[in-house]
Amino acid sequence: MLLKRICWVFSFVFLASLAVQAAPTIEEGKNLFTANCAACHAKNMRDNLTGPALAGLDDRWAAYPRADLYAWIRNSQAMVASGHPRAVELWNQWKPTPMNSFTGLTDDQIESIVLYINDAATAKPQGPVTPEASADGTESSGNMWLFASLALILALLAFALMRIIDNLGNITRVQAGEVPVQRTFFQVLTTKGSIAFLVFALTLIFGYKTVDNATRMGRSQNYQPDQPIAFSHKLHAGANKIDCQYCHDSARRSKHSLIPGSNTCMNCHAAVKKGTQTGTSEITKIFASIGFDPIANKYIPDYDGWSEQQIADLYKKWIGQEYMSANSLAAMNDAGRSAVETQWEGVLKALKDDSNGRIQGPIEWVRVHNLPDHAYFNHAQHVAIGQIACQKCHGTVEEMEIVYQYSSLGMGWCINCHRETEVKFNDNEYYKQYARYHEELKAGVRTKVTVADIGGLECQKCHY
Repeated sequence: MLLKRICWVFSFVFLASLAVQAAPTIEEGKNLFTANCAACHAKNMRDNLTGPALAGLDDRWAAYPRADLYAWIRNSQAMVASGHPRAVELWNQWKPTPMNSFTGLTDDQIESIVLYINDAATAKPQGPVTPEASADGTESSGNMWLFASLALILALLAFALMRIIDNLGNITRVQAGEVPVQRTFFQVLTTKGSIAFLVFALTLIFGYKTVDNATRMGRSQNYQPDQPIAFSHKLHAGANKIDCQYCHDSARRSKHSLIPGSNTCMNCHAAVKKGTQTGTSEITKIFASIGFDPIANKYIPDYDGWSEQQIADLYKKWIGQEYMSANSLAAMNDAGRSAVETQWEGVLKALKDDSNGRIQGPIEWVRVHNLPDHAYFNHAQHVAIGQIACQKCHGTVEEMEIVYQYSSLGMGWCINCHRETEVKFNDNEYYKQYARYHEELKAGVRTKVTVADIGGLECQKCHY
């Protein structure tokens, strides 16, 4: 009886393992290709990158045994050293860049990669994909069924082993002349073995979530903080068509895209003193921070030495005049005075809620986009050299009333963008140094050059 139960358990485990180790699939091939091949081979399989285009792989190796293709993928340089004709031909075409070795791949895994290559090579080109979705979502959903299957198998195996232990214990009791114990399912679940398994499972889950949350630390996609001034990008960049680089002019000439100073705002607002949506309430904050007298239409000398009362008297007068003008009042009534005080309290809150507690000084804007310290990003390289539109990373800012973080800014998102973004070689002096690519484009050998082709996937480009 005991032997039958043991055979049953091992048969179950064997069959379950066969179910998990399914035949080669396109989905598995996609995951393997992304993890092992995508750094050097184009994912559309039709373009040359660091390595050749992979479309037609089966046809090019049809004259040789399938085992030769497996050996080439696992260790290409060993194939070249052995003098294999196809391996030597490929090496002569692509040296001095050897293909990485993948000795851990099984035959079925390589077949899965080939299935995915053939499928991707025949697929019709699709529209742009959100990089973060392809970097994170696909891989996670592709492996989820495997994790769930393994967890179920382990749970069933643990339960079966506990039943075997119970039966062994009963055999011992019978031999000793004792009464066998028949435990219910609930009693089995409360044994030391069950509790140990539960603790082990919870530890695994906790560890996985800890690592997962650690990789997401600092990600602030869709972050949309309130700002001290109700600045509408929809109004400025959308309705008024103000170019992004007029205000953020450092984006084209430095690493950082700095927040514009109040002087930039005053280029327009020395003349435009009332907002179309907020009247004087928000623009007065700019005037008070920089020391501009909107009544006399001039900057205030020695403004830094003014007291808070002097500042309040000036700008309350300005707000009151505009209030009376807007409401056609001959004199300020109680409602008007309350409105002025309320607006002035808003100015004080916006300007004094900072480190120095003074009205005068820079406006403390809340930063929306923030990369970790170990990641390097240069705005000028992307904006001036790469000629990337601001909307590529920041979304349609001209449609945002309040700006939020549009992209994830995660590593996978950046890498996929580098793999997919075509470099604009035409009329760009910076890229004349890539003579080989210019020649290949003219000869029709390649149709485009991506950021990945010019070293955009090298670790030291972003981490140093």
